[in-house]
Amino acid sequence: MNDFTWGFLLLLAVELWLLRRQTLSVRTHSNRVPEAFAEKISLEQHRKAASYTLANIRMEQIGLLFGAFLLLAFTLGGGLNWLDAWWQSLDIPALWQGTGLLLSVLALSTLLELPLSAWRTFVVEEKFGFNRTTPRRFVTDQLLQLILMLAITTPLVASILWLMEKAGDTWWIGAWLVWMSFTLFFTWAYPSVIAPLFNKFSPLQDLSLKERLEDLLLRCGFNSNGMFVMDGSRRSSHGNAYFSGFGKNKRIVFFDTLLKSLEADEIEAVLAHELGHFKRRHVLKMMLTMALISLLGLALLGWLMQQPWFFEGLGAHHHSHAMALALFLLVIPTFTTFFTPIFSSLSRKHEFEADNYAAQQSSAAALNQWPCQNVPGQRQHTHPGPPVFSLSPQPPTRYRAHCPFIL
Repeated sequence: MNDFTWGFLLLLAVELWLLRRQTLSVRTHSNRVPEAFAEKISLEQHRKAASYTLANIRMEQIGLLFGAFLLLAFTLGGGLNWLDAWWQSLDIPALWQGTGLLLSVLALSTLLELPLSAWRTFVVEEKFGFNRTTPRRFVTDQLLQLILMLAITTPLVASILWLMEKAGDTWWIGAWLVWMSFTLFFTWAYPSVIAPLFNKFSPLQDLSLKERLEDLLLRCGFNSNGMFVMDGSRRSSHGNAYFSGFGKNKRIVFFDTLLKSLEADEIEAVLAHELGHFKRRHVLKMMLTMALISLLGLALLGWLMQQPWFFEGLGAHHHSHAMALALFLLVIPTFTTFFTPIFSSLSRKHEFEADNYAAQQSSAAALNQWPCQNVPGQRQHTHPGPPVFSLSPQPPTRYRAHCPFIL
């Protein structure tokens, strides 16, 4: 085996070890409710939360192993070489051969991961009483997602490959500008164009609640394009709330399950938490951070595609721009594993800051109280995971005023 294989297997082992540590931590604390919640959460509820956490960790472990299998099959197993040879055999321009290769990898990965998605929905979520999705709706959703992915990704991939071919050694700067333009446009268009394809959004009808929340928005200096209720109950009993879009196209969205489960002061606290992210500029900071990371990533790709060992180490026979981009997209998630704790720590810091802001702008008692209510699908395990190195971006309930509600 070459150095890439050993490095990949080492990182996979680290990820599996971390999940194992988390599993042992949850099991160790599953039979005792923390003192802070002893009067509010029953032992049965606590155990159910632990069981749900363990089930999701098992799914994550299976997903990691399956993802590793796919990565090795595409690279050292020759899958990319076979797809590349097939597209090159077609009498079409090289640009569309490369675009076809990238889209084939995306489509095949999506289709091959469908069984895991179905198991998570119809076995894990069903077991814990959260699933409300029918098989027909599941299939329809997956097909629609695949069609949208291909429709949206095709011009993006073709544009980047064209720049890689025509723009010289600094192609990655132009590709970054294309990527950022695409990201901003998609963020702007998602609330009004993409999201309604999957769910129905209706204006918030509860006038007293609406007036209360509008007063909160006014106090916080936040302008939105309306507050909407999403029919999340069609697919799941999980509750959620989020902002989407930017500029004048910002929307505040509440799942119908959330509104049915919380009192008005608790809903106000949830919204205040989200406004905390806005006021503390967390979304802007993360967008700027991701913009810088994407620029550095494209610059790294510009260097890697000039190195023969990059292709040879991943089993690629054809040293093309499309092959370089495909290899990079496949392996970069694995080799950025050690950056995850940094972003997790930053996310936790943002959640605490948003909590503090919410406690100032709404009822601190409601902020503390509602995670202990019977909110469908929102029960968190109340003990923190083992320290030193954590992949979880969200603090456990024990360390927070309430469960996270962030897009």
